[in-house]
Amino acid sequence: MRLSKDIVVGVSVTLSLYIARQFTLSILAMIAAFTGLVSLFDTIDLLRRVATKPNVPTSLVMEIAGLHIPYYMIMILPFGVLIGGIVCFWRLTRTSELIVARASGISAWQFLAAPLACALLIGSLTTAIISPLSSAMFREAETLDETYLQTGGSKMTLSGGSLWLRQIDTTLVPHGVSILHMNDVHMKNGTLQVSGISVYRLDERDKLLVRVEAPTGHLAPHTWQFDNASTITPDHLPTHVGTITLPTDLTVSRVEESFASPDTLSVWSLPGFIALLDHSGFSSIRHRLHFQSLLALPILAGTMALVSAGFSMRPTRRGGVARMIGSGVTAGFALFMVSKIAEQFGDSGALPPVLAAWAPTGAGLCLAVALLLHLEDG
Repeated sequence: MRLSKDIVVGVSVTLSLYIARQFTLSILAMIAAFTGLVSLFDTIDLLRRVATKPNVPTSLVMEIAGLHIPYYMIMILPFGVLIGGIVCFWRLTRTSELIVARASGISAWQFLAAPLACALLIGSLTTAIISPLSSAMFREAETLDETYLQTGGSKMTLSGGSLWLRQIDTTLVPHGVSILHMNDVHMKNGTLQVSGISVYRLDERDKLLVRVEAPTGHLAPHTWQFDNASTITPDHLPTHVGTITLPTDLTVSRVEESFASPDTLSVWSLPGFIALLDHSGFSSIRHRLHFQSLLALPILAGTMALVSAGFSMRPTRRGGVARMIGSGVTAGFALFMVSKIAEQFGDSGALPPVLAAWAPTGAGLCLAVALLLHLEDG
């Protein structure tokens, strides 16, 4: 009896490793195929844009398209896991390998443990390693795009517009804050120039201590510098004081990054950058949503692996293979639509970023578990 149990365990481990290898190769092939297809369309679009720029070399297209590849891999990962898993499990079912395994007493939960672990591992490596690489390469691609292909200049939306900021200010009181308003903000020679400045310096109870008015100023290293400034205290007349400096944690690059796409920031730098945005009065909803989506990516990959198993492990002796695979693909696209709708709600502030990022993954996980329970236990 002991020997037979050892044999069953050995067979189960060998089968799990075999299925894990087939599953991993299948999803990697699908991710590579889909990424290549999307990159092809991206290259065609870049070639169309370069055609109107006679001074831009065509080699720039290949460079930008190559820099986009890790970004597209992350976007395609859940679908690669879904389609690759469907192909893998359907092939194993068609050759009766899974049917024989289940007839020998190995449950679906046992031989799905290894593919699930592979999907979770691939998702985790994507979040921890591929995502920082993608953000760096995507940022470089955006820089090349803005420099050579766009006619509107930098994407910095501050240029020519007003800006509100809130930051810590401990120069007057230990726990004070400052609220800054600039009527006009623009870049000049790499320096952030501001005009029409109003600064409200408050204590910890939001009581106004002093108001600063200045016609012009700029962002210097670690300080705001306001020229020809005047101060106004409650119940007093304005006093001209000349140049005023106000300490700040902001830099020009950080102000630009706050208005750039969150895809250009590494997952490891997002928590600190989100805290900086909150301290500075910028909205961090997009960055929080992107950060939570990256954290949910491994679970989403595991969910897609279970969904693919639930739609492709049924015996095909009665036909209906196309309907079965089509149902799995439809379920995946439905989950994608739900995630995009939740993302829009999260981006608008109607849903918390955590809920907007994790709710579609939770819904897909419930669907996958229900399918597998029905498949295994009837």
